[in-house]
Amino acid sequence: MFARRCLPAILSFCMIAAVGCGAPQGLDSIQVGPTAQALSVGQTVQFTAAGTYGNANHASTQNITGAVTWTSSIPTVATVNASGLATAVSAGTTSITASATGYAGPVSSSSILTVTGSGGGVSGGSGGSILSLTIIPSGIVFGSLGDTGQFLAIGTFSTPPTVRDVTNSVVWLTSEPNKYPITNNNAAVPGAGTQNGGVVSDYEASNGNVGAVITAEAIDTNGSIATATANVGCPLVLPNPTGNPPTPGSCFNAFPQLLATLTFYNEGLNTSNWLVTAPSATGTPAVLHCGPGAGSGGSVCTATYPLLTNGVPTVVTLTAPAQSGVKFGGWSSNCTNTGTITQAGPNTCTITMSTDETVGAVFN
Repeated sequence: MFARRCLPAILSFCMIAAVGCGAPQGLDSIQVGPTAQALSVGQTVQFTAAGTYGNANHASTQNITGAVTWTSSIPTVATVNASGLATAVSAGTTSITASATGYAGPVSSSSILTVTGSGGGVSGGSGGSILSLTIIPSGIVFGSLGDTGQFLAIGTFSTPPTVRDVTNSVVWLTSEPNKYPITNNNAAVPGAGTQNGGVVSDYEASNGNVGAVITAEAIDTNGSIATATANVGCPLVLPNPTGNPPTPGSCFNAFPQLLATLTFYNEGLNTSNWLVTAPSATGTPAVLHCGPGAGSGGSVCTATYPLLTNGVPTVVTLTAPAQSGVKFGGWSSNCTNTGTITQAGPNTCTITMSTDETVGAVFN
């Protein structure tokens, strides 16, 4: 990852840049306000984004509400437009996120928006057969990482049978898919058999009992969506073997997350025809195919990889092929096995996916 200093691989670029590497430039972070908000169905709230620029000695803050990308993690609970105005749709909890391209790659910030309705956390369809949807239990608290639990979705209908188990017919969503993934019903699971819906697993400790919000969505007969929410978490408690009496801990044992995201960005002056590619963990080419040379613009792209491949950490090879009129300046320092860097290319490097990683390079 690029820091506020010139990396050896790109020293020549830093020396010729119009503004020095230590000068106050580039977006460092985003802060969304308000940090939490509660609405009733139909109400709106304006979110704002403040961007912090520059280094520690020359920091400045600006309102960048209209310059970021706004998203809602569960649009059926609340939507948000390009100006940061969120509208409550149905009962539940969603994350409102502002994201942008920063000095050292993607930056983002989120706020929790809770929507309440007449159902007290449950939203039914409008004019259709389903009256309400409920998740049982309302929350699962795990005691150790790697555990699994079962949520049930119970629907109340206007036609008999009025109460039905709809666990395997609703769509299950999680606000933290890498940390607390949840299954959906699938009758064609590899190896035969049926995968039951609503099975949640925990792969990272939470601060308190809530690490993720689980949402069940049912399509009403008139096309509207009924939703219900529940919480899941694995609270971190460290063991105290010297206490009197000694107390065990919970959720402190290391358990690797399932997936990691590789983010690549171009920090150079060339924005017209540079290109970087990377294969999948199993060798399928061009999972990451980034840059105007790939037929699309933008200076940042991402790809998702499993942390382990055949039981060992996944190693990704990035390639900057030779491109007409492109001079390659170097990789960021966390990308290794670069070999001899040539301006004309091709150039390669490798990175081990021990967690989410960001790699940058300079194209001039």
